[in-house]
Amino acid sequence: MTPRSALNRTLLALAGLVLLGGGLLILFAGLDLYRRHDLAPPAGWPLTTSADVLLGSADRARWSSQGWWWPAVIAALALVALLALWWLLAQLSRRRPGSLPVGGTPPQEGVELRDHALSEAIANEAGALPGVGHAAVHITGRPARHRTRIDLTLTPEGTPGATLGALCEGPLSTARRSTGLPDPPTEVRLQVSRHGPHRVE
Repeated sequence: MTPRSALNRTLLALAGLVLLGGGLLILFAGLDLYRRHDLAPPAGWPLTTSADVLLGSADRARWSSQGWWWPAVIAALALVALLALWWLLAQLSRRRPGSLPVGGTPPQEGVELRDHALSEAIANEAGALPGVGHAAVHITGRPARHRTRIDLTLTPEGTPGATLGALCEGPLSTARRSTGLPDPPTEVRLQVSRHGPHRVE
């Protein structure tokens, strides 16, 4: 899990808990569930009956006569709106490069390679290596600074050292020669496929 996805999940979890708690408070008060089911809410608990309101008239008008009140409220709401818009745009931004320039630096004008096509080509060649049962390739980042993550599932006969050497000399070298791109930062994850126990007679 990347720091970005962890932050997103944390923010979504906190927002969900706040909304869930507020919704349950309003639901319990609106349906008068405390009285109907003889439940005793804790002392000072808000919204315990259907006649309760979240903010009374006195609370709503307490600061409205002060000169700083409305500018502060408007500034706070604007800040919250800007932060929400920034977060939304960050989620909509592309995490994959989409298209990669082909032909080195400077790239050939009008010639691009889709990241899905390059990922599939590397995965197909890596999956055909000796000792590799399955290969999956993911290209992330910006076109000029993309990263490659390769997940390899080794067969019981495969060895990590030999597989990594064959990967560098084979699929990665082929991709570099074909596209003219320099070697991007590459992360390789290895795992061994599960197999049943052998019966010895």
